[in-house]
Amino acid sequence: MHEMKDTARATVRIGYDGRVHKTFRGERARERFDHELRVLKHLEARGCAFVPRVLEADAETLKLVTTNCGARVDHMGEDRQKQIFEELKAYGVRHEDPFLRNITYRTSDGRFCIIDFEFATLLDSEGGDAASLKPIAP
Repeated sequence: MHEMKDTARATVRIGYDGRVHKTFRGERARERFDHELRVLKHLEARGCAFVPRVLEADAETLKLVTTNCGARVDHMGEDRQKQIFEELKAYGVRHEDPFLRNITYRTSDGRFCIIDFEFATLLDSEGGDAASLKPIAP
């Protein structure tokens, strides 16, 4: 496997088969794992085709295995970034970390994709309240 990210919050590796292995750790790891899984399942149910699909979820090890959404993007105009993240709202999700580091490019269909949903907000969650783990600034 190729290591792509190793931070206090998660380790992300790409398997030789192309699948993405994300293991959550650190503060609120269980909650972030559960939330990202919930958001990705929500987006899949809504037919959002520009986010990863969950292939496996192991609640004991806090590991998600997803499809690969392509390579990281190094350069993109700010307006285009905003457009890409704005597309998620049609599926009932606001990303909450709308930066270039969370945009990938999938060459198979020429599509920009979005990754990393652990702090996303479900705009239309059950009960009518938005559900998010976005850190609140002091």
